[in-house]
Parts: sequence; C-alpha cells; structure tokens
Amino acid sequence: MRSPRRGRQLRPPPPGPSRSPARSRNRCPASGTRRLVDSTSPPRNRRRNRPGPSRMARPLLFFILLWTLALLLLGSIVHAVGASLACPDWPTCFGTMMPEMTDGVFWEHLHRLWAGALLVLFPVAVFLTRRAHPHRVALFRLGLAGIGLLLVQSVLGGLTVIYQLPDAISTSHLALAFLFLALVTVMLVRTRPETGDYRDADAERRLVRRAGLVAAGLVFVQSVVGALVRHTDAGMACPDVPLCLGRVIPPLEYPTVLLHFLHRVLGIVVAAVTLRYGWLVVARTRSTFAKKMATAMAAGVVAQVLLGFASVAGRLAPPYVSGHTLLAAMLLALGVATAAHAWERASS
Repeated sequence: MRSPRRGRQLRPPPPGPSRSPARSRNRCPASGTRRLVDSTSPPRNRRRNRPGPSRMARPLLFFILLWTLALLLLGSIVHAVGASLACPDWPTCFGTMMPEMTDGVFWEHLHRLWAGALLVLFPVAVFLTRRAHPHRVALFRLGLAGIGLLLVQSVLGGLTVIYQLPDAISTSHLALAFLFLALVTVMLVRTRPETGDYRDADAERRLVRRAGLVAAGLVFVQSVVGALVRHTDAGMACPDVPLCLGRVIPPLEYPTVLLHFLHRVLGIVVAAVTLRYGWLVVARTRSTFAKKMATAMAAGVVAQVLLGFASVAGRLAPPYVSGHTLLAAMLLALGVATAAHAWERASS
C-alpha cells in the first residue's frame, strides 16, 4: 500500500453548510448515461401546479353570482331612494363618466359602474369555462346567451333613463336581471364536480327537479309582479297589514289595489308551495345538497313574507324594500340551483 506523497496532506472538509447543493446521480433510461439531478431545484411540473382555467372558472362564476346579487340590491336601493333619474343622460352622467358622487348621483352612477364591471367579468368567465369544458357545447351556449342578456339589459337600462322610467321597460329590466341570475346559477351548478349525491333511482331526481322548477318559477312570476307593484307606485295601495284597506278582500276596481292584492296572494301561494316541496325534499331524498337548498328556501320564504309585511308597515323604507328584492333573488337562485343539480346528476 502506497503512502501519500510528501507535501500533500489530506485535509478534512471545512465545517458549516455545504457550498453546493446536494446532487444525486441518475441514469437516463434511454441512453444509459448518468446525469446530475439537483435535489434543491424546483420541480419541473411547476406549471401544472398553477391554477388553470378549470380551477378559475368556478370561483369566477361564484363571484359573478354574488356580484349580480349585489347589483340587484343596488338597483333596488336606487329606486327606493328616488335616484333613478339622478343622472338624466345615458351612458354618461351629466356629460361625464365620473360625475360628482353625491346624493342620488352616488347610487345611480354606482349602479351603472357595477353593471359595467359585469360586462367585463362575465365574458371572461365564459372563456375560462369554455377552456375548462371544451366538449360541453350546451354550457358554452348558455354563456353566449348570458352575454346577449347583458347587452339587452344594458340597452333597457339606457331606455329606462331616456324615456323617464316607463313601467313596461323598468319591469322588463328587472325581469331580465333575474333571468341572468338564473343563467349564472345554472352554469355554476353544471360545472360542479360529480359527488354521487343521488344513490336511489330517478324518483329522487324527479322530485327535486320538480320542487326546484316549481319554486323557482313561482318566485320569478312573483318577482315580476312585485316589480310592477314598485314601478306603478302600488306599494302603498294597501297601507295596512295583514288586511288590505281593512278588508280580507279589498275593492278590486282600482288597478293599483288589484295589483298589490295580487302580489300578496301570490306571496302566500309561493310560501305554501315552497314549504311543502321543501318538506318533501328533506323527507324523501338523501341528497345533502338538495336538503340544504330546500332548508334554505323554506327559511328564506318565511323571512320574505315577514319582509313584505315590514315593507308596508315601514312605509316602504329603503332597508325593507331593498332586502325584499335581494331575498327574492336569493330564493330564485336557490330554486334554480336545486333543479339544475338534479338535472345535471341525471344527465351525467
């Protein structure tokens, strides 16, 4: 055994952390040659960990759903505080896009800016949904229909201002807003991953679909009638609750009294049907999602009736009537979500 040469001494490595990253030798499967692998280097699939369109589409749709609910609330506040014509021109406000945000101009112009942001957000959501689900043509068509609804809604909003709040256009404006909310709800539910909630035969799905569709349809009709009550100034045609002009059935020869009384009767029908179907869904299905939706609708419809009474008793105070509109929109979304969820599970 040879001794080390003189003048060359074996020195131990210096203490402390290693100056170079740890490396391991691996063989390439194809060539057999060795390559250095840095254990501290970032993984090569970093791009895969970034949120793609499939992960961004649903959160954006949910955000748009909340944004639409807030837009409906703003629109109700605008009417409740008498600011519908605070900006007498359209699309500008007093000839500018950024007027002085005071008094009624604040609410009216904020409503316009909020709606304008929706015109930007929703097409982005449609694009991301298309990339995440390229083979679902029906979902993409729903998105295109939603863009069309937004464009028509913008024109109706302008006509409402230009023609000084005509009843038909103002009511159509609110009705289209509710339709857009329903469309966004369907898109959000249809992009929900399969969970296997319905373990029974098609009977459960049929019950849930019927409950959701009937409840959502009644809420939509009741909301349109409520919009007519609001825009025809019939909100105080029956100034007492629970009676109307001191009677169970008031004199119906006056159009405003007839409209107000119809809104009350429909409210009782909506509450009764929603509570009945809610009980059936909770008692006869095993879907956790459907039970949650039915329970929320049952609680919401009771609160809605109380808010309706409070709106009359409070002489149409803005907090009451605005909350009344917002809760109606939430009930519509819950009913549509219930039906769309059962429909999606059946089709998949």
